Amino acid sequence: MSNQTHSFKPTLSLVDATMIVAGSMIGSGIFIVSAEVARSMGSSGWMMAMWVLAGVVTLIAALSYGELSGMFPKAGGQYVYLREAYNPFIAFLFGWTQFGVIQTGTIAAVAMAFAKYLGYLAPGLGETNVLLKIPLGSWAFSVNMAQIIAILSIVLLTWINTKGVKNGKIIQTVFTFTKLFSLFGLIVFGLMIGAKAEIWNANWENAWQTANLQMVDGQLVTTALGGMAFLGAIAVSMKGTLFSSDAWNNVTFIAGEIKSPEKNIGRALFLGTFIVTIIYVSANLMYLAVLPFNEIAFAPQERVGVAAAERIFGPGVGAMAIAVMIIISTFGCNNGLILSGARIYYTMAKDGLFFRKAGELNRYDVPGTGLWIQCLWASLLCLSGKYGDLLTMVIFGVLLFYVITIIGIFVLRRTRPEIPRSHKAFGYPVLPALYVLVALSLAVLLLIYEPEYAVPGLGIILLGIPLYYAARKEMK
Repeated sequence: MSNQTHSFKPTLSLVDATMIVAGSMIGSGIFIVSAEVARSMGSSGWMMAMWVLAGVVTLIAALSYGELSGMFPKAGGQYVYLREAYNPFIAFLFGWTQFGVIQTGTIAAVAMAFAKYLGYLAPGLGETNVLLKIPLGSWAFSVNMAQIIAILSIVLLTWINTKGVKNGKIIQTVFTFTKLFSLFGLIVFGLMIGAKAEIWNANWENAWQTANLQMVDGQLVTTALGGMAFLGAIAVSMKGTLFSSDAWNNVTFIAGEIKSPEKNIGRALFLGTFIVTIIYVSANLMYLAVLPFNEIAFAPQERVGVAAAERIFGPGVGAMAIAVMIIISTFGCNNGLILSGARIYYTMAKDGLFFRKAGELNRYDVPGTGLWIQCLWASLLCLSGKYGDLLTMVIFGVLLFYVITIIGIFVLRRTRPEIPRSHKAFGYPVLPALYVLVALSLAVLLLIYEPEYAVPGLGIILLGIPLYYAARKEMK
């Protein structure tokens, strides 16, 4: 059908939008990332500081985006902000990186986390069940059952979301409320049942000493941190905490389907990020009350959540409870990512910078073709086995685009002062400028201390340059 007879329907309320923000943010990171942070920083005070800093930085960014969402309440969100503040070229680089790696790579990684923990409950559905293995010299291409389950979950959620935004809304709201209450329950039970005063006191004895912790031949090796090594540890830690808090911007992509988007997107950004920040900080305080610090740092397979739950509920029940929580969390998270991502490609296609069919709405008033294109690429990333590497590579790029977008607020204040702003960036110009400074510093530190990931991440962005000009040439 012609797109002339179809348009986005504003059916999502403030609660729905808030659930998309919170649901897209909470995946499996809160159950895992604290181990790396503990090893990198070496003390409970600095571990908590990294989570608090990530929450504050995320809140500043979300509150800053509220101004942009009020100015441009259109499908595509951040892509539109970049286009209006700068030009289509910068917007395309963002859209390309989102499609090529960030959105689809995150979908693949979250789907694999879902499948791995489903495999924990039913081992036959896990990674150990290899279905196909093809030797290719020193390397072998293989497909396991977890990859198939991950792909099936992506296909299922994509199909549901092609049937209308209301279907995706129901899944998002139900699963997000479920994981918020289950996480809250874990924290409360941990503090009430599992907390031990001697563990808590021991963890806070040397709360502000910094050290790198390593386990070598079963022995703990502690290396004091100072100067640039300390800054490098912060960069490594913030990489994990910020990504556990990422994807909050996804709600801006679906502005065309939110009621009163000029007001409700900004409100949802604040409420969603604030709720998640409180839960993340509380969860880490619970870990410190339940587990000795070294057991957080060296939790088996970095599963801090599992280690804490086993201490609270006992080995069998605890591990089972966390597995169920992560299954619920990742499924709901992916629904939000899948629902929102296709709206970027829709707007890009309208600008002539993506597959033309992705710019059409189906009979349910959603970009069905864009959803299936996203599904196909995310599924291929599941099969590649490199989704985790891809995600690590784009950390630099994600920070860079957040910085460029927030600088866009300063640009638009000067170039487009006449546009109504239902929200103003909180603490402007100090807090947005502070975010830019912190995020740029982290990006530079990643280039210095993790160039094996940051440099290829920059390369992925730069690959968009010839693609942009190829797309422009195709338009002529």
